[in-house]
Amino acid sequence: MIIERLKQSGLKGRGGAGFPTGLKWEAVKNAKADKKYIICNASEGEPGVAKDFFILKKYPEEVIKGIKIALKEIDNSSAYIFLNPKYFPKLEKKLKKAIGILPIVLFKKPHGYICGEESTLLNIIEGKSKLPRLKPPFPTEKGLWDRPTLINNVETFYQVFQIAQGKYQADRFYTLGGKVKKKGVFRLPENLAIKQILEQTGNWPNFDFFVQAGGGMSGEILTSAELDKPAGGAGSVIIYKRSSDPMKVLRQWAKFFMNESCGQCVPCREGTFRLNEALKKKNFNQEMVNDLLFVLAETSLCPLGRGAAVPFIGYLNKIYARKN
Repeated sequence: MIIERLKQSGLKGRGGAGFPTGLKWEAVKNAKADKKYIICNASEGEPGVAKDFFILKKYPEEVIKGIKIALKEIDNSSAYIFLNPKYFPKLEKKLKKAIGILPIVLFKKPHGYICGEESTLLNIIEGKSKLPRLKPPFPTEKGLWDRPTLINNVETFYQVFQIAQGKYQADRFYTLGGKVKKKGVFRLPENLAIKQILEQTGNWPNFDFFVQAGGGMSGEILTSAELDKPAGGAGSVIIYKRSSDPMKVLRQWAKFFMNESCGQCVPCREGTFRLNEALKKKNFNQEMVNDLLFVLAETSLCPLGRGAAVPFIGYLNKIYARKN
């Protein structure tokens, strides 16, 4: 039984949240409903993360076979691939060939960063506004058109197929970017320390640096002395020079999160706007910025607002404080 094999493998979702895959599949399988849905989340709108595109380009058949396993395991189900529109020109032909006659819809509609959030993509497929839903209920109970819905990342479905074939090696795909010699996607053990990832890919910097790890632009900030831990999240590692203009980095993040906020909840809508405005000033009020970040992290409706606070808090405490 594939669900037991998923549990035994210890596979966790590779989209960022890291929820145990076997438990999620079990919840959807056991839910009572006349119809169920499966969604492969290939939105990948996070700057600094490119592994899903890499996998879909290189291993489209394996991903589709992973979805096919889910279709077989979960009764009365059909599937969607929620694909980043930018990927369509290069991937549509390969994916449609791999899909064949399977009940899998390759979904194409313009969307943004917020659409990677699982409840938001449900709304988009249903033709509603690009807004996240309140949880609970969770998609496994009440997802697409109020039916139990299994949502997994591209890499997760790829690894499901590896497990089914007895080929799973507890590895994962990492996206390396920023000030590195060899940018790109690398396949390495899933619990490898960031320091080892950089060393084994020939990317250990020869300058004073810091790292943003896990979630691309929303990733955790780590100094070069804090790299004895896995990248986690979506598996991204971005290198920055410590000598870089600190305000340039902060303003880049602030503008991105302000532009990508859906505006539904006040903490994120107002918080990201005011954060962006505050950081336009060279001598910004750090106490006020810290208050904004606290509210974002603790009261935002969805992961966009909560995750937006993460890089700023780390940067201000570990990097900016040393520059000023």
